Amino acid sequence: MSDGLTLVTGGTGFVGAHVVRELLKRGSRVRVLIRKESPLKNLEGLEVDRCVGDLLDRESIRRAMKGCRFLYHVAADYRLWTPDPAVLYRVNVQGTRNVLQAALEAKIERMVYTSTVGALGIPHDGTPGREDSPVSLSDMVGHYKRSKFLAETEVTSASRAGLPVVIVNPSTPVGSMDVKPTPTGQMIVDFLNHRMPAYVETGLNLVDVEAVAQGHLLAMERGEAGRKYILGERNLTLKEILELLSKITRIPAPTVRLPQPVALGWAVLSTGMSALTKRPPRIPLEAVRICGKKMFFDSSRAVRELGFPQMPVEEALSKAVDWFRRNGYVRNGAAT
Repeated sequence: MSDGLTLVTGGTGFVGAHVVRELLKRGSRVRVLIRKESPLKNLEGLEVDRCVGDLLDRESIRRAMKGCRFLYHVAADYRLWTPDPAVLYRVNVQGTRNVLQAALEAKIERMVYTSTVGALGIPHDGTPGREDSPVSLSDMVGHYKRSKFLAETEVTSASRAGLPVVIVNPSTPVGSMDVKPTPTGQMIVDFLNHRMPAYVETGLNLVDVEAVAQGHLLAMERGEAGRKYILGERNLTLKEILELLSKITRIPAPTVRLPQPVALGWAVLSTGMSALTKRPPRIPLEAVRICGKKMFFDSSRAVRELGFPQMPVEEALSKAVDWFRRNGYVRNGAAT
């Protein structure tokens, strides 16, 4: 689907920037919706049409969508702590509602919406979550997950109303260009800076961010409208992830496992201090609460129906480590 203009929201961010690059690689003409304050590092040197706007500005979305055939709505506010949680709902829910309405008005031919595995269910028997695992809003831990769950509900409703939209649920992407960085990227940065004296027992599904970008394009080309696809690769405990990072960097992995109640106590104190300072907590309470369940998922539907590639997570971690080192996220002498 390289013919016609494609709009990408969130194209300056981690996943979105890789989606933009993958589209350009395949010969697509790309327009990116950019907020005035967005850092543009991830778009440097790329031939894209930049359209200034905001998810909460409906008219700017309409302008950006004019003349477009295809749409990737990747933009989201991905934070596990914010002084004002209402911002997450405005951007992730109302912003998505605005994009969906504009897409219906513009008669967009195909759309891909970037959700998250955080909006999916996790079976109580310990098996990996799937696209159809039972889940409700009450299962969502924290404002970010709740906002994305509600946004996904909006997308499902728009699909029933006739919008040809496919939903992708990336697991935990890692790789280059994680500029903010994401919570997982921050964990890697902390590891490189020797700021992880201990760990909590949890699990994540890691995936190369470049594979996630390819998965978006495959969903556009082959996905069934209204259907969800998990874009993931390998289920690993946090201990296993840290051991992989240790092999890549030769930095010793932490050996002290912090009991969940102790971690929760520290997180309560850290997040409480942030309520006073308005600065992000060193240990976000929401992050520790999420660690209470292993975030393991099954991406076989995407592999089977989309041809979603499975790339080694070791390479993804290596690319992330190299990028953080080259871009000033690691203190001099720390990553040795």
